Amino acid sequence: PVIASRLFHLALRSSSPKSLLMFPQPYRACVAHTRLHSSHVKQRSYWQYLKRKVLKPPSPPYQHVCQVGDPILRSMASEVDPAKIASPEIQRVIRTLVAVMRRLECVGLSAPQIGVPLQILAAEFTERMISDHPQGMREAKGLSAFPLRVFVNPRVRVLDSRTSSFLEGCESISGFSACVPRYLSVEISGLNERGEPVTWKTSGWPARIIQHEMDHLNGVLYIDKMDSKTFNNVAWMEANE
Repeated sequence: PVIASRLFHLALRSSSPKSLLMFPQPYRACVAHTRLHSSHVKQRSYWQYLKRKVLKPPSPPYQHVCQVGDPILRSMASEVDPAKIASPEIQRVIRTLVAVMRRLECVGLSAPQIGVPLQILAAEFTERMISDHPQGMREAKGLSAFPLRVFVNPRVRVLDSRTSSFLEGCESISGFSACVPRYLSVEISGLNERGEPVTWKTSGWPARIIQHEMDHLNGVLYIDKMDSKTFNNVAWMEANE
């Protein structure tokens, strides 16, 4: 009991999370709808350490999004055996991917972001999400709604090599954003959640979402392609208050 009590007090002293700063931002791939979390650092406490030792860490697919620094975000995702798409294991990955994406109100998410190094991505952009943006912004960014789409072993072909640059963020680099150039129009093909061949030609913001998620499958993050001078903490104004 004495040792447990000391560990408990050490745990309390070593855990010092900073408060989360909130700052509304436009929809972007892998980014929450109504809020963005600022990055915050806290040391792992002894209490957390003991808890992990006893209960063991969670295993993929995670119910959270992996953060930059996790090696899986820099690894090439592996192809899925088409014959195994209907298996309970792959279906669980897909269900979890969609559930986490919707819970965080993202417009897209990839399997590596939930700890699974497989070529699977999901994307969805609803009318409700678009309604939050003024008409001028919708037209400038090429915002258009589309229903849930799941791609397994996707491949992308550029249809319009012209580019546009807009702010992007990512749930795996929480609390930051930057301008990233993306092709105006692409075609994505692969297998859906039922293992059926699918192809989708898209442009504007949906094309940006697809390119962002495809990068994740190749171990690429938006910070690798961004205009570094536009990189910003989305809550920088709150920091000055």
